[in-house]
Amino acid sequence: MYIHLLSLGRIPYTEGLAIQQRIVAARKAGTIGDVLLFMEHPPVLTLGRNTARNSTPANILISDEELTRRGVELHETNRGGDVTYHGPGQLVGYPIVDLRGDLPGKKGPHLGPVDFIRLLEEVLIRTCAEFNVPAQRIPKRTGVWTLAGGSIQEKKIAAIGVHVSQAVTSHGFALNVTTDLRDFQWIVPCGIADRDVTSLELEADRPPTLEEAANAASKSFGKIFARQVVAVTSLEQLLDSPFQT
Repeated sequence: MYIHLLSLGRIPYTEGLAIQQRIVAARKAGTIGDVLLFMEHPPVLTLGRNTARNSTPANILISDEELTRRGVELHETNRGGDVTYHGPGQLVGYPIVDLRGDLPGKKGPHLGPVDFIRLLEEVLIRTCAEFNVPAQRIPKRTGVWTLAGGSIQEKKIAAIGVHVSQAVTSHGFALNVTTDLRDFQWIVPCGIADRDVTSLELEADRPPTLEEAANAASKSFGKIFARQVVAVTSLEQLLDSPFQT
C-alpha cells in the first residue's frame, strides 16, 4: 500500500489550493492513488464553513484594511471548522485520500470523516512525540493540544479541518513548528477563545526545523495509515505516475 508525498515548499495559498484541486479531481477519476501534500504558506487567514456562513465573522479581530496593509490574504474555504491562520514556520498537510480504500478502522464501505480526523490527530500526536512534546486530543475540540499541568492549561499546537466530496478528502492540518504566534492575535483561532496556541519551537527541548517536522509527520502518517510513503518531486510526476495501491 502506497501514498505519494509531494512537498511544495512555501507557496501562496491560492496556488496550493489550485494544486490540491487538480489532485482531488485526479483522485476522484481514479487515475492516481492517495496523496499527502506538504507545504508552507505566506501569512493568510482561511475561513471554514462555520465562519463563511456569517457575513461578519466575529472571530476575525483585525479589519480588512489592516489585513491589506499587512499583505495578509483572506480566503473562504469548504473545509470544516472556523477561522485559522497559516504562515511561515507552519507545516500544512493536505491528505487527499479515498475513504473507500483499505484504511485502518474502516468498518463499512468507507471510513467515516470523524474517524479520519481521529487518525490525523494520532499522526500529529506521534509527530510531536518525535520531539519529546507530549500531546493529546480534547473531546469536542478537534485538533491536537499540549498537556495541562498544575496551573498550566493545554495549548493548541495543531489545527485540523477537512472536506469530503465523493468519499475523497481535501484540506487537512496545520502544525505550528516555528510559527510566529503573535499573528494568531488577529483571530480567535478555530473559534476557541479560552485557550492559547503554541508551537514545537516553544515546547521542544531543541526546536526542530520545518524539514525535520515534515519528515517526522510523513513517517507518522505512514505508520498510522499503514502505507509506504513514496516521495515524488513534482505535480507532473505525480499525475503521470502509474496508479499504485
